[in-house]
Amino acid sequence: MAGSSLIVVEGHGNSGPAQADLDRCVHCGLCLNACPTYRELGLEMDSPRGRIYQMNQVANGAPITPDYIQHLDLCLACRGCETACPSGVPYGRMIEAARAHLEQHRRRGPIARWGRALLLKRLLSSRSLLQIAGAGLYLYQASGAQRILRLSGLLKLLGPLGDIEALAPSAEVPFFFPQIGKTFPAEGQRRFRVAFLAGCVANVAFARLNEATVRVLQKSGCEVVIPAAQGCCGALAVHAGLREEACRLARAEVDAAPAGEYDAILTNAAGCGSTLKEYGELLAGDEEYREKAHRFSGKVKDVTEFLASIELRPGLGSGLGHEMRPIDAVVTYQDSCHLAHGQKITSAPRKLIRSVPGVTFCEMSNADTCCGSAGIYNLLENQMATQILEHKIEKVNATGASIVLSANPGCLLQLRAGVRLYGRGQRVMHVVELLDLAYSKKE
Repeated sequence: MAGSSLIVVEGHGNSGPAQADLDRCVHCGLCLNACPTYRELGLEMDSPRGRIYQMNQVANGAPITPDYIQHLDLCLACRGCETACPSGVPYGRMIEAARAHLEQHRRRGPIARWGRALLLKRLLSSRSLLQIAGAGLYLYQASGAQRILRLSGLLKLLGPLGDIEALAPSAEVPFFFPQIGKTFPAEGQRRFRVAFLAGCVANVAFARLNEATVRVLQKSGCEVVIPAAQGCCGALAVHAGLREEACRLARAEVDAAPAGEYDAILTNAAGCGSTLKEYGELLAGDEEYREKAHRFSGKVKDVTEFLASIELRPGLGSGLGHEMRPIDAVVTYQDSCHLAHGQKITSAPRKLIRSVPGVTFCEMSNADTCCGSAGIYNLLENQMATQILEHKIEKVNATGASIVLSANPGCLLQLRAGVRLYGRGQRVMHVVELLDLAYSKKE
């Protein structure tokens, strides 16, 4: 294993990735070019193959060292390697298991422990705390303080904190919280009854996206239920190695939206959807929830996946796009990693984009490589995330598109920051927002 031999923890046991999963990697190297950190650094230990080698060493008794922790922390868990791998190595669950193992043994400082607990265990699972935080963010932005700080150059003096501030989402008032617990009727004949999971932070930072999602679903003949007891899905906790917290949140989400009551359970956040579809695996050891979790996950669909499988407007012959207004724009699409690699969905968003009249779709090169968002990775590993983002915006600029689309709120935040830093004033939108715009556009 590369780097320092300083032992952080001894006697760490044999938990972590399953040996059967580790043994599936034949070290062929086809994953290397699909890995953002390897593309940036060119270091074997910062590639999927190298990280699996290190996981295997630790599973067989090697000490957990600072270098091992650093190499695992630097992984975006984008799962691009899974798509590239001919052996079907389940890297996503391996990195999650390895991080869960690390969380049992690594020693964090008090500030890091407090920050992680506040964000991942308190804030994301509390509507009241999210609303308080959202109100504070809104005041910071509406008062002009954010604009003054950004123009003054003072943020540069804050170092990493200033870099993180550039990623701050906009607080969109009114928040989406008041809509939770409501049911929205289908327009015209009801064809489907669906549950819409509105997320956690999205209720503050993507309230307009959530509203657009509901409208497009209504126009597609869906009765849309926003389950009252829903909350955070646990995706960020899973990615951070907090498996017990993720299981707690998963159980609550399963109870909030009983699978038997809906034709589909929908999300507009690809990162959340990937975890929601894996609840059966996450709760496999829970006798009470195992079967309920499998049924729940079987009903989960990304909103683009669902819409692409039906006519957007019922009763209109060939269906797609007949009641949309033209949008004269060149658009491009950035694949969300957890949609393309986690859920294996790439054609559905493109089908929806091409259904909008007037749109010229220009495919960007390497559209399915990570933008650097990766949950809260861009906060924790901001320098690497920014390097990756700069290269992504270069690809965006090369398309000449005026609108950049994606299917995940985290990607949208990252791409908006990238456009501010390196772009040409492009508008960044969710695929569903483009559909909503076409439906509502005045003639």
